[in-house]
Amino acid sequence: VFGLAAMALNMLLGFTGVLSFGHAAYFGLGAYGAGLMLKFVTDSTPLALLAGTLLGGVAGTLFGLLIVRRRGVYFAMVTIAFGQVCYYIAYKWDSLTGGFDGLRGFARQPLHLGFVTLDILHDDTAFYYFLLFVFAAAVALMGFILRSPFGRTLLAIRENERRARFLGIPVEQHIWLSFSISTFFAARAGALYALLNNFADPLAMHYTLSGEFVIIVVMGGMRAFWGPLIGAVVFVVLEDTISSMTVNWMSFIGLIFILVVLFFPRGLLGTLQRRETA
Repeated sequence: VFGLAAMALNMLLGFTGVLSFGHAAYFGLGAYGAGLMLKFVTDSTPLALLAGTLLGGVAGTLFGLLIVRRRGVYFAMVTIAFGQVCYYIAYKWDSLTGGFDGLRGFARQPLHLGFVTLDILHDDTAFYYFLLFVFAAAVALMGFILRSPFGRTLLAIRENERRARFLGIPVEQHIWLSFSISTFFAARAGALYALLNNFADPLAMHYTLSGEFVIIVVMGGMRAFWGPLIGAVVFVVLEDTISSMTVNWMSFIGLIFILVVLFFPRGLLGTLQRRETA
């Protein structure tokens, strides 16, 4: 789940060259969208996934229209602000979201395939393979997009935005589309997160989670397609291992992140790929 969220952010950061510190907002909206759909509307897991993806993605698409002309620190700060607005709405709207205690009272439902119903998602092993299938489909679609002419145009904007303008490329439109598509994938990850835990909470929208996504991307290699997935594996393993030994685990994660930035500026996978081509 974190790997998909980080790869979604990397589409914007690593392949377009634009930094967002608010992607947790769309991750959290995806989680709440899936949870609210299961709790109040339908008992369909696929529809819950779709609802969460649409809620976060449409919100990101509309918000992207407002900030597409901002660059650098201004872009990043506005994304933080929007993320915190979403966080405080979820935190205060007790009657709908459950407030700080989070949204409960929903669970993964059987898969209704029309001619047959598969009641398999209550089993953690079966759900793992279901999640893996959804992840693989999302990553395949992301890879197709980034290998298309649109994806190559994003690389041109990343490398030299001014030259891309001189070539007649509508830069703002492409950045907006990249931001929008990225938020749809982040929302899909959030919907999977809600189904995984049968729970959604405001902390899934907090800027600290956005910071963790950035750490994962940079640690794994933000210009490598699979880099964020490697970063997610390393981050989650380190988090589980170090947090079992000390409550100050984030300090050690921060130290490791600093060492990676200093000695592996291309990230773990980026450094390995550079050595192989050298």
